[in-house]
Amino acid sequence: MPAKPKNIVVIGSSGAIASAFIKRLADENPEASIKGFSRHPDQSKHASANILYQLIDYEDESSIARCAQMASSQAPIDLLLVGNGILHDAQMRPEKSLKDLSVENFQRVFAINTILPALIAKHFLPKLNRKSPSIFAALTARVGSISDNRLGGWYAYRASKAALNMIIKNAAIEVQRTNKQAIVVGLHPGTVDSDLSKPFQGNVPEGKLFTPDYSAGQLLAVLATLSNEHSGKCFAWDGQEIQA
Repeated sequence: MPAKPKNIVVIGSSGAIASAFIKRLADENPEASIKGFSRHPDQSKHASANILYQLIDYEDESSIARCAQMASSQAPIDLLLVGNGILHDAQMRPEKSLKDLSVENFQRVFAINTILPALIAKHFLPKLNRKSPSIFAALTARVGSISDNRLGGWYAYRASKAALNMIIKNAAIEVQRTNKQAIVVGLHPGTVDSDLSKPFQGNVPEGKLFTPDYSAGQLLAVLATLSNEHSGKCFAWDGQEIQA
């Protein structure tokens, strides 16, 4: 990660981990400009002079493009974190077997977990700093690893994260041709105490349910160790690379 990032962007800033990213980054980089984008921006969430919350419409690509332009209008982006994701909601649960598959659920999960980060990459990656190290990092999940899949189930979520990991790899290859300073990676935060994990926390081993602040701190520490040779890969909260 850039030693002193000056222009930081966090997308999905109302989420538990992304919100924790913003708080830590603001505390550690008081002179940086931090922009948080979400559907429901709350300027009072982390009150600080260097944090600006902005509205983004994830279903409107022109909104994503405008946000990318706004975020980089004063300076290129040094660090961009994408925290969006969905596993379940009131109408949708992760599938336990093939009989649970639903076209509507598949489309919704892929729209948020895969297509949205791809569109964010499309518009934000060209705005990364080209003169000094810069990072684009998206939250992914270990369950997106095909080689690590031993339990099955969660068809749409697993597939959407596996597809996201491929997009991260593709984007890393492409951006390297035009921006040698850029690093593109995926981050697995572990199981975090958030709305996403709440229905499944009973199965989490003792000591493996993390607070958002702890996970954010671990992931930022991982980012601080990365160089160009790590671009295109995915890393867990403990620094271990996650295999495809």
